[in-house]
Amino acid sequence: MGGVARTFASKKIEAPAMTYIGGEEMSWYTMQLIMDKWVKPFVDTSKWEYYDLSCKARDETDDKVLHDAVASGQRTGAIFKEPTITPSTEQVKSMGLKKPFGSPNGAMRRGWNGITISRDTIHIPGIKLGFDRPVFFERHAIGGEYAAGWKSVGKGRVLTTFFPEDMKTAPTIIDGREVKDNESAVVVYDNPLDNVEDLAHIFFSRCLEASIVPYVVTKKTVFKWQEGFWQKMKKVFDEHYKEKYLAAGLLDGCGGDLVHLISDAATMQIIRWTGGGFGMACHNYDGDMLTDEVAQVHRSPGFITSNLVGKKPDGTLIKEFEASHGTVADLWHAHLRGEETSMNPLGMVVALLGAMDHAAMLAGEEEKVKKFTTECKAAVYKAFQTGNGTRDLNGPSGLTTEKFVDWVAAELEVKMASPTLSDPEAMPAQESAPSRKFRKAYKNIDESAMQKFFDKYDTDANGTICFEEFVDMTMELGIAPLKPEGVMAQRDKKEEVELA
Repeated sequence: MGGVARTFASKKIEAPAMTYIGGEEMSWYTMQLIMDKWVKPFVDTSKWEYYDLSCKARDETDDKVLHDAVASGQRTGAIFKEPTITPSTEQVKSMGLKKPFGSPNGAMRRGWNGITISRDTIHIPGIKLGFDRPVFFERHAIGGEYAAGWKSVGKGRVLTTFFPEDMKTAPTIIDGREVKDNESAVVVYDNPLDNVEDLAHIFFSRCLEASIVPYVVTKKTVFKWQEGFWQKMKKVFDEHYKEKYLAAGLLDGCGGDLVHLISDAATMQIIRWTGGGFGMACHNYDGDMLTDEVAQVHRSPGFITSNLVGKKPDGTLIKEFEASHGTVADLWHAHLRGEETSMNPLGMVVALLGAMDHAAMLAGEEEKVKKFTTECKAAVYKAFQTGNGTRDLNGPSGLTTEKFVDWVAAELEVKMASPTLSDPEAMPAQESAPSRKFRKAYKNIDESAMQKFFDKYDTDANGTICFEEFVDMTMELGIAPLKPEGVMAQRDKKEEVELA
């Protein structure tokens, strides 16, 4: 093992410049292990620009480190970000901070001219998670409630007025109303629309390439100001993509056109469409809420990407890659207590490799890092496929945080020494699905009662239920599937009872 590592150490891959933003707690600790044992033995990262965005670093620099990180990302155009903490009032006191620093995301979105936050499901071939096929999301990265101004007021009147940039043009009153309660929150925000065309091109091109069906989501039936978002998306689709989608057969189930979904309907369809193969584009707030739902259907936020896409003045896309989960504080505190942990770093690893690939693309050196990014992903996938993953997928026999990192490091070493290139997307011999026993809800299940329930129908006590026993069980429980004539008879009987 050491010999191979030393061979590569003298022939490290020189990674193009990118920005690396460090975070905190368990995600930071795990990424340190990954950098030391997966990345540094094979990759020269001397061109990377590193910024520590921990609360302590932000406090010590009066947040200059955040501004420097944003400027770096503007220069490099490729950014990897570990999960960070937005400190609560209690954390400000416990950490001894000068003030409660806000989320860095707003500064990043503004500094990188954010267009969209792309959030997609991650799939490990051969392992059933939630959705069978990819689900793509484009969340408008600016505007809406997240950029709102507000005040708490009493009884009185509120007048919202727009003053044009051209001061010769008369102001326009947007809204005027009487506030009658003793306490009200008055909120003002806007939904910028100039970059919706860019979002549309990103969304429709990604969906087309992945052969998935696109949908646009708004609440425009009630929130009339959202009509502009739909109209701009539809215009780009009709002019640039509709014929391509028709030719690919992706609109066959949609009446041959782009479909608009009310956000309420989208919420229901996400639960129903577990086959995947769809994408949704929506406003900032809707995107935030709906992608949380996607994460729950697809097991957890650890299996969802979160990539901010912005734009340089010359039109070059800036891409920031991160996991959609947080710092995993509960595992961090367990680690500090000296307890075993089993942290799944998949989302962060996919983000890191994505940032490296994008940096290489911007530098015109895609082939330079392809070997490492491909083999690293293949090694991580293989860990889960062979039962050597973390416990959230592989159960109690899964590996600890440190042992998982070590297992992948050994596998990566072998793969990097091979002259052939792995295919991470290749399907393993047999598909496996993580047992539902490993989900959090299982802790509320009465296992002894379940065993008695099983024994009742295992009439020959051989530890299995044969088909005849299964039929008896479903009939007694009233869940046996009925023939069409049986359904009709059951319905007629129900109607007779209701009329009696």
